[in-house]
Amino acid sequence: MTKLKLGRISDAKPVKVTIELPAALHSDLMEYAEVLARETRQEISDPLELIAPMLARFMNTDRGFAKARRSQSKPQSNSPGL
Repeated sequence: MTKLKLGRISDAKPVKVTIELPAALHSDLMEYAEVLARETRQEISDPLELIAPMLARFMNTDRGFAKARRSQSKPQSNSPGL
C-alpha cells in the first residue's frame, strides 16, 4: 500500500477561489486523485477538490511557517529589557 500524505477528504464549507495550474501539474493532480481514490476506497468526483487539503497539509507541516506564526502571536514588549 502506498503511503500518501493525504487521507480521506472531509466535507467543509468552501470559499471559492480561481486558480490556474500548469498543464503538467494538473495532469499530476488527476493522477494523484486516481491513486488516492484507490488507496482510500473513496470516490473523488472532482480532483480539483484535493487542492485545499493539499495546501492545508503543506502549511501544517511547514516548520518555517509554524515558527513565523508563533513569533507573530507572542505579545510584543514596548519597554526596554529589564
